[in-house]
Amino acid sequence: MKTIKGPAVFLAQFIDDKEPFTSLDGLCQWASKLGYKGIQIPTWESRLINLDLAAESQTYCDELKGQISSHGLEITELSTHLQGQLVAVHPAYDSMFDNFAPDPYKNNPKERTAWAIEQVKNAAVASQRLGLKVHATFSGALLWHTMHPWPQRPAGLVAMGFEELAKRWLPILNHFDAHGVDICYEIHPGEDLHDGVTFERFLEATGHHKRVNILYDPSHFVLQQLDYIEYIDHYHEFIKAFHVKDSEFNPTGKKGAFGGYSDWIDRAGRYRSPGDGQVDFKTIFSKLTQYGCDVWAVMEWECCIKSPEQGAREGATFIKNHIIEATQKAFDDFAGADIDKKQLKKILGL
Repeated sequence: MKTIKGPAVFLAQFIDDKEPFTSLDGLCQWASKLGYKGIQIPTWESRLINLDLAAESQTYCDELKGQISSHGLEITELSTHLQGQLVAVHPAYDSMFDNFAPDPYKNNPKERTAWAIEQVKNAAVASQRLGLKVHATFSGALLWHTMHPWPQRPAGLVAMGFEELAKRWLPILNHFDAHGVDICYEIHPGEDLHDGVTFERFLEATGHHKRVNILYDPSHFVLQQLDYIEYIDHYHEFIKAFHVKDSEFNPTGKKGAFGGYSDWIDRAGRYRSPGDGQVDFKTIFSKLTQYGCDVWAVMEWECCIKSPEQGAREGATFIKNHIIEATQKAFDDFAGADIDKKQLKKILGL
């Protein structure tokens, strides 16, 4: 068994135009005072990291690590969620996802995809330079618009979709393999990798590439009414990153899983701050510890009711109180004895 590391916090939702959230130093000082031990860095945020420079310069990476460690923190993972999303975008979503790309690549899906792929590859090099072994991202989606299809999906469509998705990701996966870094796809609605079946489809399409792994976030499974505890039993060997985010699903006679196009606060399924929703984190931390999952517990704030500041304050304590110090001995060791084959045979009546 292995003790989960933490608490850590994903900085994507906290960068802001007011102090102390305007800079890496300000966020590190804030996070450290709250009791966090690690930070997950969104690489699209230039106020936190220069990803292109990190891929080029060991000196820059050493200085970045030193800057962060001066606050008593470690980098847990780099994140390319936005760039990873742009690796595979169905044309129906082009205009909305253009917001994730720099101006020169907007209104040009081909160039935008090429830029996104290069960005994710740069994250592999940067991760290696920073001494990181895992990376967090999204898979993107070519099939999501057919998730609940009408008219029905033509035969062969899903197989072709995953074949194309794998074709786009395989050069990236090979690049990560060359740099000794695992890709952890956040299994998330809106992505083609959104549950266990789709993860397995992608894994098979990539030839079971050894760098294909999972960022486990149970909040997304509550909204899908998927057994997020049993999910760990099935996929624990692939779980190498972990978001601590809560959610709840409260269907009514008027709305359910699809939410009626409502805002988050009015949906049946909505994200909450850790401890405020329906996720059984006690069992999750036990399962992940039992299986020896080598992960950081990273708090992600996405609550439609509670402020990010309060969510972050409470999140550090919440994670700390859930981390289990994995035992290195059995509780009944005191009653044991040295192995004696004669004694064993006697017990068995042999």
